[in-house]
Amino acid sequence: MIWPTACLALLSASLFACSASSAPGETALNKRERSAESPAHAAASRVERSGKPAFPGATGYGAQAKGGRGGRIIKVTTLSDREPGSLRECLVAKGPRVCVFDVAGTVRFVGEPPVVREPFLTIAGETAPGMGITLAHSGGPEARSPLLIKNTHDVVVRHIRVRNDREGEYREAEDAITIEASEYVIVDHVSASWARDEIVNGYADNDWITISNSIFAFGLPRHDKCALLASDPNDAQHMSFVMNICAHSGDRNPDINFPPGSCVEVTNNVFFNAQSEFAEIWETYGGTPVSLVGNWFIGGPSTSDAAVGILRQQVGSRGPAQLYEKDNRFDGAFRERSAGLSQIIVDAPPCDLVTEPQPAMQAFAAVLASSGAWPRDAIDAQVVANIREKNGRIVKTPGRIPDVRHGAAPGPQDSDRDGMPDDWETRHGSDPRAADSWLDFDGDGWANLENYLADRASVRRAG
Repeated sequence: MIWPTACLALLSASLFACSASSAPGETALNKRERSAESPAHAAASRVERSGKPAFPGATGYGAQAKGGRGGRIIKVTTLSDREPGSLRECLVAKGPRVCVFDVAGTVRFVGEPPVVREPFLTIAGETAPGMGITLAHSGGPEARSPLLIKNTHDVVVRHIRVRNDREGEYREAEDAITIEASEYVIVDHVSASWARDEIVNGYADNDWITISNSIFAFGLPRHDKCALLASDPNDAQHMSFVMNICAHSGDRNPDINFPPGSCVEVTNNVFFNAQSEFAEIWETYGGTPVSLVGNWFIGGPSTSDAAVGILRQQVGSRGPAQLYEKDNRFDGAFRERSAGLSQIIVDAPPCDLVTEPQPAMQAFAAVLASSGAWPRDAIDAQVVANIREKNGRIVKTPGRIPDVRHGAAPGPQDSDRDGMPDDWETRHGSDPRAADSWLDFDGDGWANLENYLADRASVRRAG
């Protein structure tokens, strides 16, 4: 989302007058009204949940997202779009569901990409064989964000890549990932690049969101932005941005702009090679309450000497932010903190941290070792190497998606089509001849399929 000069001048009069549109001719008011129409979104409660997390190790405010738990297992059997067995079929299906993959490679959506509107969805990229799954649009007039989660709730996305390798006609609609007016969403171990708008964007009234363990890199100028965590909110939100990499994007690394009463935690991330701004704390919705803990801000070849590590943005301010800052590290010839930042420092987190931060030194090693979709493709490997060696630059055009099909074996035999391979079921005590995804044969509190998905994620990270 752009904040043009004319819009900034109007912020004190109207926060919504100049918001960027998702489609040509669409105003922010249109989008707010459209976001409010969804019965699926209205059905989700705006209260904190307790109980079993989405998967072992799920963290942050979105950890209680249900995903497709208890629902259908839908197999993705083709990389083609708009065909039987396509990913699109699973994304738009109704009812609780888990998308599992029998194929590896790039899913290029034909025409407008599908919109995830139906709740209770898990996209289990960790089930794909070989090098896994990459999402892309087809460019041209119908190019939109390849992953758009909108007016819905209880969505879990893990171990996929989103690479916008073609340019469309409407830059404002070309995020890599957009979460709009949705609740209880987790984006975990995802990799995204080459967006002409934000790489990852939160829009309208989201709540209970976790973005974790992911790599967002190579935003494309002149709007090269890593992460816009909130835009045009009406209500307070809960957001966790944890253990991610933002690399090679000019600013919004990340952009943090929430209403008072929100709970925002930005912890244990690595921000590399911003050109002008790293973290931006805004006050246009009344003053963001945020905890920045254990993050790294690292300059690179594209970083200006005038760049700022943590910036208090007071343009259009409607009240001071609250910043709890602890154990952040700065590495490079840029200003660590902007003037006026000390005026909004508070002695304790505005909200209790739901994710226990690691010490910054420990977190740096962990993020570089484990973030992103696994196994890592050449793009993610380059990003991590750039951070280690402090090299690489912001790019001006998209790159090429690595061809991950070569050497990818077909999915393993699954006789009962319950999402778990026969050999895995035999080794772990479930029945390869009966669909028993949601039973718990070992009595550990996790369904058989949940144990399989956790095992697959662990195997992929181990290489």
